Amino acid sequence: MVDLPDAFQHWFAARGWLPHAHQLDMVAAAEAGRSALLIAPTGGGKTLAGFLPSLIELHAAPREGLHTLYVSPLKALAVDIARNLMAPIEEMGLPIRVETRTGDTPANRRARQREAPPHILLTTPESLVLLLSLPEAKHLFAGLRAVVVDEAHALAGTKRGDQLALGLARLAVLAPAARRVGLSATVNHPEALRAWLSPTAKAQDVALVRAAPG
Repeated sequence: MVDLPDAFQHWFAARGWLPHAHQLDMVAAAEAGRSALLIAPTGGGKTLAGFLPSLIELHAAPREGLHTLYVSPLKALAVDIARNLMAPIEEMGLPIRVETRTGDTPANRRARQREAPPHILLTTPESLVLLLSLPEAKHLFAGLRAVVVDEAHALAGTKRGDQLALGLARLAVLAPAARRVGLSATVNHPEALRAWLSPTAKAQDVALVRAAPG
């Protein structure tokens, strides 16, 4: 069983919570350097599970530059997740900057993100394509450590999913050490989703983590 750093244990305890087993399993997969697909019901702490390894890494080894890229199928979801993610970051006093990058992002903020990217950037498949086309893309993504794909079941097998798959392939060239993290509701064929998420197209290269029902 993974032991969370004291700051994280205290944060959970202050809310009267215990980390879910699947949240700890996601941390364990990250510590092993593995990509992972988490299948969990709505309200099961899925989003925190996806970001928890990144928060722990940035807590243990503060750094500059883009660490984690989150890809959402919806702009509104990216904005909501960014807002929710700030709660543990601010309450634990973590030196982590979180920003969104969508079609609604003002030009001055987009320019600043190219010059001084946040630690965690939340975006959409379409905006990722534009980011990858920038002259600064190689520098921007060089230190990337994780790519979190939310609602992966809603993207895989669609035109937007194909577009995202091309983006993930490009990121694998720019940041070969980056883990891939898929977050999904319950699906009937998780093996296909694991293969879609895998850099090698092999399901076994992506750890499968299931949340307990309820």
